[in-house]
Amino acid sequence: MKRLVQLSLVSAVAMSMVVGCSKTDQPSPQGTAPAPAAPKDTKAVEQPQQKVKLTMGSWRTEDKEAYEKIIKEYQKKNPNVEIEFKPTKNTEYNTVLNTALQTGGGPDIIHLRPYAAGIALADAGYLEPLDSIKGLEVLSKETLSAATGKDGKVYGVPTVFSSTQIFYNKKLFKKFNIQEPKTWDELTKAADTLKQNKIAPFAFGSKEGWIISLTHGALGPASYGGSDFVKKITAGQTNFKSKEFVESLKVMQGLAKYFPDNYVGLSMDDMRNLFVTEQAGMMVMGDWEIAVMKKMNPDLDMDLFPIPGAAADKASVTTWVDGSFSVNSKSANKKEALKFVEYMTTKEFGTLVANELKKPSTIPGIESNDAMVTKIAKLANSISTPYMFVVHFSAGNPTTKVTLETAMQGMYLGKQTPEQVAEEVQKSADTWFKPVAK
Repeated sequence: MKRLVQLSLVSAVAMSMVVGCSKTDQPSPQGTAPAPAAPKDTKAVEQPQQKVKLTMGSWRTEDKEAYEKIIKEYQKKNPNVEIEFKPTKNTEYNTVLNTALQTGGGPDIIHLRPYAAGIALADAGYLEPLDSIKGLEVLSKETLSAATGKDGKVYGVPTVFSSTQIFYNKKLFKKFNIQEPKTWDELTKAADTLKQNKIAPFAFGSKEGWIISLTHGALGPASYGGSDFVKKITAGQTNFKSKEFVESLKVMQGLAKYFPDNYVGLSMDDMRNLFVTEQAGMMVMGDWEIAVMKKMNPDLDMDLFPIPGAAADKASVTTWVDGSFSVNSKSANKKEALKFVEYMTTKEFGTLVANELKKPSTIPGIESNDAMVTKIAKLANSISTPYMFVVHFSAGNPTTKVTLETAMQGMYLGKQTPEQVAEEVQKSADTWFKPVAK
């Protein structure tokens, strides 16, 4: 799979709740022969080996069932290790995790937000280096960069790639005689047709900032030029006040007429419900939603297509490493935790992830039993562009990614123009970002 461009400082910070588990007692050694005079009640007795309990933190509450299946497979060969996948609500995860780590707690196995977020935890000393575990060599340096500290050591095992594309309802498209759009004009015509038939063209909500930046990250490249623009801006050859980037914001603003009523108050749950109940014909979203939506409505006839460009040969999908798993440096069961993250580099784990999470594995050569996941992998291999605000611009305080989200929320409330949004984003980047010489 064509991997994400180079790492620049990036952001977010991530991980979960709960305090790591206590150390288990080792079984007492049994003597080879009791001493003749030893009292009967002091005869050495072998104690049964106790289970080691590990906690596994994440922001992916929707992955709980899938990871429980994966863990069960691992425990078949490791019966004395009990692992609890204990996720926290995604909007609360960073705070809960950071508070726990700062007080010497936190889960044994930590799900790291990608790039700057996870790297910040590594640089702060909260994570155990993983360079000694087997299997890291199967992952590319570019993939591992999502969890590589400033010291050059690897602190997390990247497990899946993420990709954004447009999901659509095949039944509604067929009903209204809409073909998969190949160009941007065809996309807007499809949206017009859905709207005329009282169907929300796009399931979208601007209540949660991450949805805005993710939607812009998917649709924006069609306006600002995709990977070519990313290369220029990371090299300091252009900036966010450029006409190309401002145009991407104007396009986002113009799409509001295709959003549901009262979209400024809609959350991810609302968006998902609109799509799975067939009240919306399309949704710009990440591949992780496939498993969730199929579970909510097994009869939903859905498919996906890449983001159309001005011409049929300019389509794209946005990709990035979506999280890595690390080991808490304060874990009382570090040996067992390291063994489990080592398992995450195996083809067995990669296949389970692809089939249970319905996402492309980071491990080369892994195939999924889901046709849409296979389709996503092929698109990402051929027409991917990086999620710029995750891979390169999620550092700063507040981060440049968050600045974009907040400013665009203001734009949708009619309080800011696209030009003013671009101005704020550039001001944020100027506080920390240093162009990388090409």
